[in-house]
Amino acid sequence: MQKGFRWKLILILVVLSVSIWYAHPLEKTINLGLDLQGGMHLVLGVDTEKAVESTVSRNLSDIKEVLVQKNIQAEAVKEGNRIVIKANVKEDEKKIKDTIGNEYPSLDVKASDNRIELSMTNKEINNIKEHAVLQALETIRNRIDEFGVAEPTIQKQSESQILVQLPGIKDIERAKKLIGKTALLEFKIVDDEGDLNKALKGEMPQGDIIAYEKKIDKESGKAERIPFLLKDKTLMTGDGISNAQVSFNCGDKTPPCIALTFNPQGARLFERVTSENVNKRLAIVLDGNIHSAPMINEKISGGRALITGSFSDTEAMDVAIVLRAGALPAPVQILEDRTVGPSLGNDSIKKGVSSAIIGGILVVIFMVIYYKLSGIIANVALALNIVILLGALAGLGATLTLPGIAGIILTIGMAVDANVLIYERIREEMRNGRTPRSAVDMGFSKAFITIFDSNLTTLITAVVLYLFGTGPVKGFAVTLTIGIIASMFTAVFVSRFIFDLILSRKELKKISI
Repeated sequence: MQKGFRWKLILILVVLSVSIWYAHPLEKTINLGLDLQGGMHLVLGVDTEKAVESTVSRNLSDIKEVLVQKNIQAEAVKEGNRIVIKANVKEDEKKIKDTIGNEYPSLDVKASDNRIELSMTNKEINNIKEHAVLQALETIRNRIDEFGVAEPTIQKQSESQILVQLPGIKDIERAKKLIGKTALLEFKIVDDEGDLNKALKGEMPQGDIIAYEKKIDKESGKAERIPFLLKDKTLMTGDGISNAQVSFNCGDKTPPCIALTFNPQGARLFERVTSENVNKRLAIVLDGNIHSAPMINEKISGGRALITGSFSDTEAMDVAIVLRAGALPAPVQILEDRTVGPSLGNDSIKKGVSSAIIGGILVVIFMVIYYKLSGIIANVALALNIVILLGALAGLGATLTLPGIAGIILTIGMAVDANVLIYERIREEMRNGRTPRSAVDMGFSKAFITIFDSNLTTLITAVVLYLFGTGPVKGFAVTLTIGIIASMFTAVFVSRFIFDLILSRKELKKISI
């Protein structure tokens, strides 16, 4: 065997071996999309108005603290998406406007009749809404990654909507709860000096709220809601958390519990909060529900805390996931909910595979009848093309969808089309009186530019489809891209190698083509 043949044969064998290695067994190595194995399809709507409202509330809380620090006597309240400040002393109006101008330059200030109105610009409101959707997108993606779903589709669908597709998901209700949970963690002081009974009757102390702790009776299994009177001011949120893990080392509380680890900034804040509130109870509130309210006996340093409560193992795990992934910036609502059953997936797979097999058989028969021995060479190259395609899909961890199977079928046609172009060129050269060796050389040489140009334009189209398309379209683009590259290799390189190998062994006067 000539030296040139040897390295070509080694390359072909290496590519074939690697492809078979990755592709076997197919059912375990290639991820199937939502349309093939079933799963969950959700369209979520992000309540961006709530994000704006939350920003206004935070600004109001900050402004109140700033006014106290500046010794300005004024009353600040929220009216819609505006903050209204009324100075108790007329002379403080200018001081308020100067303070707000310096501390909050992004707010529009309007003053009239002892009334100062603060509002955000339309640009700022739009930025808040856009950021809320992007943050919700990232938070949901982090939660699903923690949940362990292979190849999910999570993407922005419109200004305030997010598309979520989870192939192969089994516990659909749990996934919905995990995705939609706001996960707002707050630390508030329990107002033990206030009168809870009066508060429950409507006589609420100023600056207080009522929240409930849910407890499960071990004997009856019934849930009991225990009211607490809390200071409305949130001393700390979950923004300072760096990690949250399920723990069974819960002290004198019933396991499981959730062990929190704070980042350096959160650790410092938690230490300050506990040092300033010794001998008070600190309520740990998640999404408006109290999970525990332990007594602060001393300053707590070290950046660690526990959330205890009536958790099941699964609930504790899910709460830990959402705390690690972060809180949603605004509530999300399920606008569209579709479940694709596995029976539909199996039916789709059978039809798709049947289409590919029938199409492949027809192409193989046609090539053998029309091009004889050369048709067999084209079929060998075609088989290698399919093996490379499946191996690449498995090796890259790509998701195979029904449109992806359509891409495979199209690839079969394109691979054969390349061989047809080459063979017709060879036939033309042989009709012009060239020898088989010369006809093959000229046929491959002249057809290459045409094949390269057509495949390059199709490849560019496939890349654009992948970059700008959604789930199913991307599946089609992936298989088409890999198929084009594989067909260039098999039709031009492998077929040429087989022809050269045959012609090198024997001086043929005629080619079976």
